[in-house]
Amino acid sequence: MIIDHICIAVKNLEESINYWKEVFGYNQMTMVVVNSRQKVKVVFLDKPQSLMIKLIEPLEDNKSLVNFVEMGGGFHHVCFKCDDLESQISKLQGSGVRMLVPPQPGEAFNNHNIAFFWAKNRINFELIDTDEKAGYLK
Repeated sequence: MIIDHICIAVKNLEESINYWKEVFGYNQMTMVVVNSRQKVKVVFLDKPQSLMIKLIEPLEDNKSLVNFVEMGGGFHHVCFKCDDLESQISKLQGSGVRMLVPPQPGEAFNNHNIAFFWAKNRINFELIDTDEKAGYLK
């Protein structure tokens, strides 16, 4: 597994895109995509020789994430990319990692399956097996 991106939960995507551009030098890589299953709006940012950043803004009915961003938001999860989602899930579960959300299509990844887990040290992480991102601007 390798790190694909780091996710930050924000109250407002447009303000946050501008902030990440002005302060950290990141550029918007994708259009904003609505992930209906995860109940978030998503955008990917990139910068040469750096990890991708995914910003998420909760939809109204995502109460736990709305509460999180109302308290300031911030780091939400790290995403690992693997070669084969199903076999990696088996390995993770054998290591005592707890699955939070079983594999389901993720609109921000052109409907490739994604899954979420909880690991030691309060690490929330996403697992993918694709390089695809929906809505590339470049």
